[in-house]
Amino acid sequence: MESFDYIVIGGGSGGSATAGRLAVDGTRRVCLLEAGGRNDNVLIKTPGFMPFIRNSANYKFDTVPQKGLNGRIGYQPRGKGLGGSSAINAMVYIRGNKWDYDNWADMGCTGWSYDDVLPWFKQSEANERGSDDYHGAGGPLFVSNQRSPNPTSHAFVEAAAELQMRTNGDFNGEQQEGFGLYQVTQRDGERWSAARGYVEPIREQGNFTVRTDTLVEKLVVEEGRVTGVMVRRGKRSEMLYARRGVILSAGAFGSPQILMLSGIGPAQHLKDQGIDVVLDRPAVGANLQDHIDYVSGWETTSDVPIGGTLKGTLKMARAIVEHRRKRTGAMTTPYAEAGGFWTVMNDSPAPDVQWHFVPAVLEDHGRENVKGYGFSLHACVLRPESRGTVKLGSSDAAAAPVIDPNFLDDDRDIAVLREGIRLSHRIAEAPPMQVYGPTDRHPVDLNDDAALDELIRNRADTVYHPVGTCRMGSDADAVVDPKLKVNGLEGLWIADASVMPKIVSGNTNAPSIMIGERCADFIKAG
Repeated sequence: MESFDYIVIGGGSGGSATAGRLAVDGTRRVCLLEAGGRNDNVLIKTPGFMPFIRNSANYKFDTVPQKGLNGRIGYQPRGKGLGGSSAINAMVYIRGNKWDYDNWADMGCTGWSYDDVLPWFKQSEANERGSDDYHGAGGPLFVSNQRSPNPTSHAFVEAAAELQMRTNGDFNGEQQEGFGLYQVTQRDGERWSAARGYVEPIREQGNFTVRTDTLVEKLVVEEGRVTGVMVRRGKRSEMLYARRGVILSAGAFGSPQILMLSGIGPAQHLKDQGIDVVLDRPAVGANLQDHIDYVSGWETTSDVPIGGTLKGTLKMARAIVEHRRKRTGAMTTPYAEAGGFWTVMNDSPAPDVQWHFVPAVLEDHGRENVKGYGFSLHACVLRPESRGTVKLGSSDAAAAPVIDPNFLDDDRDIAVLREGIRLSHRIAEAPPMQVYGPTDRHPVDLNDDAALDELIRNRADTVYHPVGTCRMGSDADAVVDPKLKVNGLEGLWIADASVMPKIVSGNTNAPSIMIGERCADFIKAG
C-alpha cells in the first residue's frame, strides 16, 4: 500500500493550487489524483478551439427536470482532467465583488473578508500589467489582456458608454461596476489552466506524484480520522494511505458525491443508497447555488463577427495557421471577450447582473450549429436566491450525481434577470451595435412581463458556476470551518467552490484557485 503525506483529490482549479503549493518546496510527499487525463493537447491549449474540446475533458452532466425552466433538463458541463473546468472554460479572470467576501465574514467565515483574501489573489496571479495594490505579477496563474478581440466587442463597450454606463478597465480593481474587455487566463496566446500554472512545472519532482485516469471510490475513515483513499484504475481497486491528511477538491458536484459515497452526508439519504453512515451531515450536498443565465442573440448583416459561413470558416482556418505560427489572431479569442457589471435593482448592495458579450451566435451552449454571423449577450443573476441540491443516484462512484440547481425557484431571481435582459437589448439597440445590422433571433415584447418570463423559462440555463454544496461557516451545521477543515473528522479538508457559503458576484475560477492557495497555507501552518 503506497503512502503519502497528503493526498489531493481532484486536479481542477482548487486542487491544482493546493497540491502545487504543498509539493513545491519538496518537504512533503504529495499525491494528486485526477479522474480524467492530462489535458496536454492543442485543443485545450488553443483558446479558439474551446467549442471543439473532446468529450474526454468534459463530464457533460445533466440536471433533473427544472420546474423553473418549464420542466427542461439543464446542461452542466464540468471539466474532466488536469485543470478541471479551467481547462475548458472561457478563461475570464474575475474575482467577484468586495462585498461578497465581507458578507462571507459576516456569515461566520472568520478570516474571509475582502482584505483577508486579497493577498492570496495577488499571490496566485502573474498579471502582465504588473503588480499594484490589487494585482500580483509573480504567481503561477498567468493573466493577460486579450491579443486580438473582435471589433464588435469594442463596439459593445462603446454602446454601453453611450447609455452612460462607465467603462471599466479593471473589474478586479477598485471598482467592479462598469463595462469593458475581460482579462483572461492566458499566456502568450495560449490557455493557462490551473494545472499549467501549479502542477506541470513541478510534476517531475520526486516528492510529487500525479495520477490521472484514477477514480476515487471513497475516503477511508478509521476512528474519526481520514487515513486514506480507495481508488480505481481500470478494473483494479486499491487503497492509498495518507499519513497527514486528505484534501478534497472535486468541485461543487464531485466533493459532496465523494463525501456521501464515504458515508458522510444526510443519514437517511445514505441509508436509501445502501451506504453505511459514518457521519450524519445534512448540509453535504445542500445549498447548491449557480448563476442562472439568459443568452440574447442577434444575427447580423455584417461579416465582422465570427460566423459559420464558408467565408467565416476560411477566415478561421487562416487564424489557426496564424496561431500555430505566432500565437496571435482570432484563435486567441475566449469568446466571452467583453462584458460588464451593473445594478438593476434598487436594493442591491453591489452590481447584481453580469454580462458576457460573445462575437458569435450561441444556441444551446454552443451545441447547436448556427449558420451566418451575429453576436450574443449573456445576462446572469449574480447573487441568486434559489437553492438546490446534489445527491447520489447510485453507490457507484462512476455514476453521475443527481444535480438539481432548482433554478428560478425564488421569484426574486427572475425579476433580476428580466431587468438584465431589458438592459441587454438597450445596449444592442445603441448606435455602435446597430452598424452591424442586427436582427433579434428571439423577439419578445420586453414590456410584457409574462411574455418575457415565459421566454426566460424556455431558454435560460447555467453560466457554469455551481458552488456551495460543502459550505464553510462557524455554525454547527457547516461542512467545513473557516480553516477549510471538515467538521467532525480529523485529517480532511475541502478546497474548491463547494465551500463558498454564498456564490460570488462573478466567474468562479479565480476564487476557487484562491481557496486552494489558502487551504495549502492553512495546512502548512498546522
